[in-house]
Amino acid sequence: MTRGLLNAGINVVAGIDVCPDYRDTYVNNNQVPFVAKSIVDITETDILNVLPDIQTATDTLFVGCAPCQPFSQQRKSVSEHKDKFLLSAFGTMIEQYKPCYVLIENVPGIRGKGKEVFQSFLDLLKRNKYDYRTEVINAKKYGVPQNRNRLVLIASRVTKAILPEPICDGSEDHPYRTVADALRHFPPIIAGQSYDGIPNHKAATLSELNMQRIMATPHDGGSRTSWPTELVLKCHKAKDAGHTDVYGRMAWEKIAPTLTSKCCSISNGRFGHPDQNRAISFREAAALQSFPDDYVFYGKSDAIISRQIGNAVPVLLAEAIGHALIQMEQNAIETKE
Repeated sequence: MTRGLLNAGINVVAGIDVCPDYRDTYVNNNQVPFVAKSIVDITETDILNVLPDIQTATDTLFVGCAPCQPFSQQRKSVSEHKDKFLLSAFGTMIEQYKPCYVLIENVPGIRGKGKEVFQSFLDLLKRNKYDYRTEVINAKKYGVPQNRNRLVLIASRVTKAILPEPICDGSEDHPYRTVADALRHFPPIIAGQSYDGIPNHKAATLSELNMQRIMATPHDGGSRTSWPTELVLKCHKAKDAGHTDVYGRMAWEKIAPTLTSKCCSISNGRFGHPDQNRAISFREAAALQSFPDDYVFYGKSDAIISRQIGNAVPVLLAEAIGHALIQMEQNAIETKE
């Protein structure tokens, strides 16, 4: 989100995240201060340290990308997730500081599993006289080579809220970006290998059995349904065998599926390379999230790096949102004049 907002021309003064493992990636790529705290622990002193003129500023923006896990359709547990009410904590901050603009991004499921939390947030915006627009939009319509639906809410108490206009519709004049557009330029590597000179271009190691499985998966969009019987997992032999995307390959001329926090593992989705016998590399996953190739991800483990990439807001989507916010600010200025 920060990288896209910066690209749009918005001055980001700080990023807040409970996980200190993300500090190096955030600061080194964005040159923006990182506050390693949960939003529920943020104090007024923390806010004033990064935004000392918050009481008088006329163009403040608060952005909240609460963890999506409590509201994700992939989460089957009926127990209440510990992060379910972080959006409410964000709402408390809005009510206290009343920023001119508010932005949130989350999975569409927040209007289902999280409908009470989400409705409470909308009620808070109304109570504080914010105009808002919210819609589920697909990142592929903003130049991201990935089929990724996300709920976006933009609110303002100084002007009418607007959402970004799509730039791609799948037509000949405005085609969607494909896996080929994003990945063709990366040199080939094998499973378990890193490519010197290209940061994060590393593919996960595969067991001998999983190597046989990916080799048996047809190139350019093939799935596990083509495997010989001896390679099929027990859990996939039943009639209700789950998603066929698992262990599948991406297709060059199609849009990538939604990336997850385990997007560099073939056993967790259609994350196999279109024709090389491996999962997509971390660099390739970042490209499908529309990160530039010089955006380097840091972490003590592959899992930490994969989580940062898969959970990110696609950069081009964030940039489009940033341009909408800048247009709203311009509208507010013109109204005052």
